[in-house]
Amino acid sequence: MTDKYDAIIIGAGHNGLVCSAILAKKGKKVLVLEANDQTGGAAVSREFHDGFSVSACAHLLYQFQPEVIKELNLQLDIVKDNLETIVLAEDGSHIKYSDGKIAGVSDEDEKSFNKFHKRMTKFGALLKTYLNKRPARLGTKNSKDLLLLAKLGFDIRRMGKIEMREFLRLIGMNIHDELEERFENPLLKGGLSTDAVMGTHLGPRSPNTILTYLYRMAGCEGKISLPKGGMGSLSNMLTETAKNLGVEIKTNSEVKKVLINEGSVTGVETKNGDIYFSSVVISNADPKKTMMHLVGPKHLEIRFTHRIDNFRMKGNAAKMHFALDKLPKINEFKDSDFEQRLLIAPSEHYVEKAFNPAKYGESSPKPVLEVTFPSVSDNSLAPDGKHVMSVIAQYAPYNMKSGWNEEARGEFIAAIKSALRLHMEDIDDCILGEELLTPLDIEKEFNITGGHWHHGEFTLDQFMFVRPVAGFSQYEMPIDGLYLCGAGTHPGGGISGACGRNAAHVILEKGKI
Repeated sequence: MTDKYDAIIIGAGHNGLVCSAILAKKGKKVLVLEANDQTGGAAVSREFHDGFSVSACAHLLYQFQPEVIKELNLQLDIVKDNLETIVLAEDGSHIKYSDGKIAGVSDEDEKSFNKFHKRMTKFGALLKTYLNKRPARLGTKNSKDLLLLAKLGFDIRRMGKIEMREFLRLIGMNIHDELEERFENPLLKGGLSTDAVMGTHLGPRSPNTILTYLYRMAGCEGKISLPKGGMGSLSNMLTETAKNLGVEIKTNSEVKKVLINEGSVTGVETKNGDIYFSSVVISNADPKKTMMHLVGPKHLEIRFTHRIDNFRMKGNAAKMHFALDKLPKINEFKDSDFEQRLLIAPSEHYVEKAFNPAKYGESSPKPVLEVTFPSVSDNSLAPDGKHVMSVIAQYAPYNMKSGWNEEARGEFIAAIKSALRLHMEDIDDCILGEELLTPLDIEKEFNITGGHWHHGEFTLDQFMFVRPVAGFSQYEMPIDGLYLCGAGTHPGGGISGACGRNAAHVILEKGKI
């Protein structure tokens, strides 16, 4: 191959597609190379049982950025907006909360929840301001970086003395202490602590879990949506948008290595043996895969490779899909409740206890579950009268002590079903088919090191100015012309498009293409 491109993007995940579309909109010649046979990365819909389809990994939308929608003129088809969260109780005394409103708790807890939500929304809004900006580089004299840091300090100070102190007090804290101080209802504490730890290698008592909760609130104030057709419909829309703007996309084209000459990128070589040339290569792959495998340590300074190698990104969440003959029976449930987001997290203590085995390389015998029935709102996902149940199961460590062999898989499937059975007695009679995706499966199927959905833990030492590592948080890597645009960069994971958008604007501002 002798074609020369203005930019080559490795991976057609949603961030890569956003990045490609923005560059193409500016008249750039862009090539996207995707290893799998469809675009979207982990944000795809796929058939897992005859006639039954589901979002492969993330199954709810709560962070897709309005700035991306506006810039690319996207028309999202949302089949269900602002879902309620229902924390299930075995006796039917479930609690429900959404958008600052709550039902099923005492008057005192209701008042405390309203205050808590208002404050967390305010603090989340501060973070949201910086989701769609490149983070400042620490220890620099660059005027733009200094201005960004000054603005951040001013925005924190502008909240007022009391709120500023509260923000600075909370930002590194664990969610457990805050919930224990404010609430009595165990279901409420279980639900909110789950919101803070979902998809992470953290428990409610772990430091930084207030930060992870605020990150969730920064995305559309924590409001949850369900796109028609699953996450794959969003990726398909981004693919068509990119193609209409002139982006060339090649699937089944896994990149083998980034080509480098005298410290600068010159293109990429695929496993098919094809070579494509460009002075700008943008990787939507995770930081470790990009720098340690596609580039290789021989091209990098030893301190940088050490930092990248120590970037924490071992997944701890599994995904389970069920094809159902009918909806299960849940005590005190209305038909409309099946359209909502359900949590099995009866207390904060339950969530913490579920996390404990993961510290030692074991899956949880009593997992925390996030459950949706997307086919209730979207009948395109299952045959007439049938349904899909999509479950995120926490905790399922990537580095299982026994390995993810058939016995380990069987034990975790049994644990998930056991947790479901406490609330859905007839669930076994409903199941027609099932599929489990462990972090190891996610790593293999979607080429994500460690099977971590967010391409890396979201903690203060891997956040904003130091994501993925200190000195390289502005998407540009220590090889001239090499950039990252995936979830391993600022602002992090979730289906947001912000990483891809930010990276594209940094590249355009630098005048590299």
